[in-house]
Amino acid sequence: QVQLVESGGGLVQAGGSLKLSCTVSGSIFGIKAMGWYWYRQAPGKQRELVAGLTAGDNTNYADSVKGRFTISRDNVGNTLYLQMDSLRPEDTAVYFCNALLTFPRGNYWGKGTLVTVSS
Repeated sequence: QVQLVESGGGLVQAGGSLKLSCTVSGSIFGIKAMGWYWYRQAPGKQRELVAGLTAGDNTNYADSVKGRFTISRDNVGNTLYLQMDSLRPEDTAVYFCNALLTFPRGNYWGKGTLVTVSS
């Protein structure tokens, strides 16, 4: 099994920055991934894809965060990051880390970290 644990959420003023981390642990020897993702879910809304990191270090972002958020991964430390700059109140949500793995095979989720952006 693989465990994902997010951290780094909190309260920040509009225009500020936060960096989220997702630590990967468990059966990670020889881990192989199709992709690493950050999702978010705002109150009363569906979960949405924020950013993705796939083979060849290809990245993709939701239009609403392009130019403001950056996804990256520390291969040595098995940590996924989401740098969030120029935060807006509409970025307020619970942010989830997701790993789509080919080994060990599975679709893994963290429990989320809350980001609150005040106006």
